[in-house]
Amino acid sequence: MNKPLLISLFFLGFGLQAQHINRPQIDVGDLINRLAPIAAEELNYEEIFENLYTLYQNPLDLNKAERSDLSALFFLNERQINEILEHRNRFGKYLSLYELQSLESFNTDDIRNLLPFVTVTEAFGDVRVKSLLKRATEHYLVIRADQTLEKQRGFIEGQYLGSRQRYYTRYRMSRSKDFSIGFISEKDPGEKDFFDYTAFHVQLQNKGKFKNIVAGDYLMQSGQGLVFSAGYVAGKGGEPVYTTRRSNLGIRPYNSLIENGGFRGLATTYTAGKFEITGMASYRRKDASVAEPTETSDEYFSSLLSAGLHRTEREIQNKNALLEQSIGGNILYKLDHIQLGFSALNTQYDKNFVKRDLPYNAHEFSGNTNTIMGPNISVNWNNFNFFGEAARSSSGGYGYIFGFVGSLGKQVEWAFNHRNYQPNFHTFYGNAFSESSRTINEKGVYTGVKYIVKKGLEIVGYYDTFTFPWLRYRVDAPSNGHDYQVRINYKPNKKFSSFVAYRSETKQRNPSGSTATIRNLMDTDRRAVILNSDYSPTMFLKLQTRLQYNGFQTSFQSNGWAIIQDVETRIKRIQLKTRVAYFNTDSYDSRIYAYENDVLYAVSFPAYYGKGFRYYLLTKVPLGKNLEAWLRCAQTRVNDRETMGSGYDLIKGNTKTDMRIQLKYKLQ
Repeated sequence: MNKPLLISLFFLGFGLQAQHINRPQIDVGDLINRLAPIAAEELNYEEIFENLYTLYQNPLDLNKAERSDLSALFFLNERQINEILEHRNRFGKYLSLYELQSLESFNTDDIRNLLPFVTVTEAFGDVRVKSLLKRATEHYLVIRADQTLEKQRGFIEGQYLGSRQRYYTRYRMSRSKDFSIGFISEKDPGEKDFFDYTAFHVQLQNKGKFKNIVAGDYLMQSGQGLVFSAGYVAGKGGEPVYTTRRSNLGIRPYNSLIENGGFRGLATTYTAGKFEITGMASYRRKDASVAEPTETSDEYFSSLLSAGLHRTEREIQNKNALLEQSIGGNILYKLDHIQLGFSALNTQYDKNFVKRDLPYNAHEFSGNTNTIMGPNISVNWNNFNFFGEAARSSSGGYGYIFGFVGSLGKQVEWAFNHRNYQPNFHTFYGNAFSESSRTINEKGVYTGVKYIVKKGLEIVGYYDTFTFPWLRYRVDAPSNGHDYQVRINYKPNKKFSSFVAYRSETKQRNPSGSTATIRNLMDTDRRAVILNSDYSPTMFLKLQTRLQYNGFQTSFQSNGWAIIQDVETRIKRIQLKTRVAYFNTDSYDSRIYAYENDVLYAVSFPAYYGKGFRYYLLTKVPLGKNLEAWLRCAQTRVNDRETMGSGYDLIKGNTKTDMRIQLKYKLQ
């Protein structure tokens, strides 16, 4: 069990022997930082944050949770999942969370980590049920505004047509495992429409035979994510075992700010004995780069645009330029220790997809219709979970992944998987385990291990080797690579924890500056080292110090390092978080990504590069019983150049300052 997953600050004052157990608060941002100590540029941390916070907002009822639900809590190993289910089968419903203490595989830290994500209901009659449900209800409104104080080139020259502010609104009313109603909206800097982007949903759960019904914006998760992927996807990082498999989570509301993601329409899951039958239909418009028709060709689009920016005349023209219709579903058959499923999805566009005529695009999707389908399986045996999924797209390409996760005892946990995604395998809503950000053109073998040396000391690591059978962007030949990471976690007590992590990645790409028709690829090596310590001398003070080195080597060597000091404190009910960071990198190739504390529902993972300082101050202030306010000011100051940013986002000067304010009003 990765005990440092949740910072101890949120558990001070909590005791298992108390007369009443309240669900502890969590810092999901800190959880992301610990799961990904060395950030990966291809990961979508905003979506990871949203998925983690959704788990927290919808705690699992230990009296109703299925194996797939518990598997979605990536920090539970197979031994612990088995014990939770076996205890319920043997002794009946849980009467209290106290009973977790009787499970052999759980220690005090394990229970502290689990408590924010679980609850116990229906144990003492209707009064207790209503009381717990009332506590679990979420009903709130969030309003946020932020702005970069320095004026960017796009505003100075009039290319950006809207105001300089970003606005964000979020509303949600929900009761766990019962219903959820919500919407979000966002206006980016430079956009004219206050509701430039909106997403909404209405969800009903456990209504007779209908396990789930969602109208509006949603995603689906089935199998290992080859056809439908909507679960927690962290890739390779500080938790090398249980984040490598997916669970059958079904339909989930879509609350992300990634504007081209998700379905829009209706989806439902119906239970019939041991079968769960899920059907979905989606009808939505997406941003796309559309080419005008000519005498020899019809109108077509060359790329889907995921940035969601509508600031200039050209960006506004691309907004909602493409119509997408999808229909599909999943059939899942559940036995005690086996789940068998089959997924299918058909997607149609109102225009043909035609990529640029370049060699590396030879196997990319073309046309206006794609169908993908295939089976999946999950088998539990003792303390192991074996899983697999295969799928074939209408192009004829196939993809598959199989592997296992499990416990070899109380001290060792192990993960293994093998994957093969052909160059002409096309999945639009799949995101299975992979090295690349897309599930295409890749073969790989991964193994991850966690070894608990003793209480408070553990070693985790993984090794992944991969090949790309066809060309890729800036890689004009089949290529290969490998990467590995080792992390040592040390937590002797509640006040102090530390870790050291090392990651090495080798890939191939075109030589810089080469214009040859046939190119010999060169190796690129990335290395990163992190030393991190957390110390909480009192319950109102936390200090975090981090030293990080990044290296990048091809035909040249680029080095970068940063020293980061964070301080968190509390003055009465006012919370303060601040950072001072100094960074020095030779180039953008050795840039350093460092997670930053931000307001609720926002994620900051900026790249530090060049030479300079980065600092911010975040304040959270309660303004009454139901109203909370956040204020954040962050600035980057460099001394190796006279401009910041590029293109229309360029700022003249060596500083960039961002201000952000947010209000959250609880309506219950």
